[in-house]
Amino acid sequence: QVQLVESGGTLVQPGGSLRLSCAASGRIFSIDTMNWYRQGPGNTSELVATITSAGITNYADSVKGRFTISRDDAKKMCSLEMNSLKPEDTAIYYCNADIRISAFLRRTSSYWGQGTQVTVSS
Repeated sequence: QVQLVESGGTLVQPGGSLRLSCAASGRIFSIDTMNWYRQGPGNTSELVATITSAGITNYADSVKGRFTISRDDAKKMCSLEMNSLKPEDTAIYYCNADIRISAFLRRTSSYWGQGTQVTVSS
């Protein structure tokens, strides 16, 4: 069984910074792409940032230059560094990862964390 657990969400003032973490545990052979999604007050879901197993990153236009995604494969963790936060960044942030659970299975399965709330407000 695989679990993803996010942490780091809190209330922060506009212009502030925050670091979210995602820890993967359980039966994991390898982790492919890791993503951060967010779901805002309007319940719209947005892919915020992606990092492949090769370390290639991609960002939503709304966060480019402000957010940085990184991963530590030894610790099975993914982080999202968020700077210059704006009220419109307020959302529940979810970690998502494509994980291979066995050397005998070539396919990956997609797993989700429970989400962590980020609120940007003065």
